[in-house]
Amino acid sequence: MVHMRAVIDRFEDGKAVLLLGDDEAEQAVWPRSFLPDAAKEGDILELEFQIDAEATALAKAAAEDLLRQLLRNNKNESGA
Repeated sequence: MVHMRAVIDRFEDGKAVLLLGDDEAEQAVWPRSFLPDAAKEGDILELEFQIDAEATALAKAAAEDLLRQLLRNNKNESGA
């Protein structure tokens, strides 16, 4: 799991500009609606990222199934 600090620098057109990391050297634009309602400029956010292995595996399997279906349909349509 990765933890990161972000500071809300400003809001523009329904988006928040976040300064990332302890040194605030990187910027990210984030939808305002994804932040707490009470969030305001200058607030410090703690972000946490982790990979959802189960959801990733399910999405990969669904994509592979779709590709197999498309290839099978394409083969049937070409008369092979």
